[in-house]
Amino acid sequence: MDDDALIREILTSVKTIAVVGWSPKPDRASHGVAAFLARQGYRVIPVNPGQAGQAALGTTVRASLAEAAEKDGPIDMVDIFRRSEEAGAVADEAIAIGAGTVWMQLGVIDEAAAARARAAGLRVVMNRCPAIEIPRLGL
Repeated sequence: MDDDALIREILTSVKTIAVVGWSPKPDRASHGVAAFLARQGYRVIPVNPGQAGQAALGTTVRASLAEAAEKDGPIDMVDIFRRSEEAGAVADEAIAIGAGTVWMQLGVIDEAAAARARAAGLRVVMNRCPAIEIPRLGL
């Protein structure tokens, strides 16, 4: 499957997206992308331990993916807004909670984490942004 086909399949099938590294600051990319995804009709769960418990995007910010999965139900896609060196731990947590997709944002690259996620049966997108891909693909 080529990249566009994979991205199209992911973005047309997922419903619930956990945004790890979400920021309450409107000028941050994680904030804007999460809001964009929510406007597109996805259920977005912000994940940020420093902001846990506050209300955002019509839900509650969670401290971890494990907490999000426990309190909000299954997570279809984990969108990672963390530095590349921190992405592996997030990918491992995504595997542990049974997420279907790991999406690493622009500039986030961890080949080993991607390989672990693929080996566990997850779909992986790396160094891309869904807020760019959705309009580019006309979704």
